[in-house]
Amino acid sequence: MTWTTITVWTISALLAAGIGWSRWEQKKTQDKYLAELATMDRDHREKLLSRLNPKLQAEVRQQLMLRYGLS
Repeated sequence: MTWTTITVWTISALLAAGIGWSRWEQKKTQDKYLAELATMDRDHREKLLSRLNPKLQAEVRQQLMLRYGLS
């Protein structure tokens, strides 16, 4: 093995770890946001959801329905 091979594998591993960490943080934040929305009263939740773009709004509504049984 050459130093070039070791360097390339090290950089690849660090990049993969960074991407994994970023996705994990994003999922954790999304779960926290959904939990906060689930605890809100319906009117306030609808007001916040109406501010989102339609695609994201539909995704959040679907997750609320699946996880918490809320509409």
